Amino acid sequence: MTDEPQTSTDTPGEPADTKAPALEAEAVAAWLQQHPDFFAEHDDLLSAMRIPHQRGDTVSLVERQLKLLRERNIEMRHRLSQLMDVARDNDRLFEKTRRLILDLMDAASLEEIVIAVEDSLRQEFQVPFVSLILFSDNPMTVGRWVSGADAQKAIGGLISGGKTVCGALREHELEFLFGADQSKEVGSTAIVALNHQGLHGVLAIGSRDPQHYKSSVGTLFLTYIADVLSRLLPRFTNALRSVR
Repeated sequence: MTDEPQTSTDTPGEPADTKAPALEAEAVAAWLQQHPDFFAEHDDLLSAMRIPHQRGDTVSLVERQLKLLRERNIEMRHRLSQLMDVARDNDRLFEKTRRLILDLMDAASLEEIVIAVEDSLRQEFQVPFVSLILFSDNPMTVGRWVSGADAQKAIGGLISGGKTVCGALREHELEFLFGADQSKEVGSTAIVALNHQGLHGVLAIGSRDPQHYKSSVGTLFLTYIADVLSRLLPRFTNALRSVR
């Protein structure tokens, strides 16, 4: 008996045992086609996958992986750079503040305190406009003094809360703090009240840039200096009053 030729449904050259994986791959592919946002919602899987890059009109998963890694790397480097810049600025600011406070502690007179504050803020801190005003109905010859009533009328709303106030001030407020000539050049101001043991006053700094002092953030050093001044000044002002 002659054997009849047997027909086969297998693809020539393809082993029969590859059918099952091929069907599973087709099922996965079909499922992914129905869920095109799967990898967009599971970015963590992309970093663990190994997929050959194939050029085409669409973005491959490899390109998506690289894009994500680059974006994260750039973001982390940007954050690190910002932190380092802030740390360097804080170090410089701390050193300038430390030197000023030491100079204030070494001052032997009211005149030396006034000079130390104004010189340090202008030269060390590079602040173009500085104003230290003390309030009293019996002004002294050293420093700038105004009556409490005049101060309350001009800037009472700025110093009533006892906190550092920043931003653009009104014309009459700027004129009171910096004088008529300089007030026209001031774009933004940071101002803090002095108040300790009967001493009242104000310390203000100004910038030509309207956005420079737009919030209290970054003016912590001014509060520290004002706290030190508030505790040192009464020693000399009270002494001068008793002499007079």
